[in-house]
Amino acid sequence: MAALREELGFELEEVDIGGDAELEARYREWLPVVEIDGVRAFVYYVQPDAFRRKVEAQSRRSEGSL
Repeated sequence: MAALREELGFELEEVDIGGDAELEARYREWLPVVEIDGVRAFVYYVQPDAFRRKVEAQSRRSEGSL
């Protein structure tokens, strides 16, 4: 994720679910999980090319809503 973040310049928020019963119930079986704008995009593994496509698609949608 660090290399992709450097390449694509997106914001990354890491969340530690430990100690939060609601987050543990929601995400425990999916860890690690990557969401893009609150939508689950990847679980267990991030394929870099697929991630690039998803981020670029999301950027286009966001630009279109301006």
